Amino acid sequence: MDFLQWDSQDVARWIESLGFPQYKACFTENFITGRKLIYVDCNTLPKLGIIHFKDMQVISARVRELLEITETPWSRSIADPRRDAVALFLEKKSRTGERAEALTFQRFLYDLDQ
Repeated sequence: MDFLQWDSQDVARWIESLGFPQYKACFTENFITGRKLIYVDCNTLPKLGIIHFKDMQVISARVRELLEITETPWSRSIADPRRDAVALFLEKKSRTGERAEALTFQRFLYDLDQ
């Protein structure tokens, strides 16, 4: 999960490698780092200045692939099982600070079971 260490320039290069060089500034001007990618989806992209629907779909899908997150269906019932453990872990790791830096996936899974 090297992307967690990316700065906004690394994220901008990644966006460019996806075929969207026109959006590099959207990510650098909004200081989107690898840790903040967890929050990038079709709801947040318009706030960054990305409003073309097809581009939003592609970028959101690539972010999910990068983060290894399966998309939660809109029709999901609250009675369904909890979200993917990797997605929950990445939300914890998206924060900064001593605890977030020290958290390992194994420790997260252990705490999740407790």
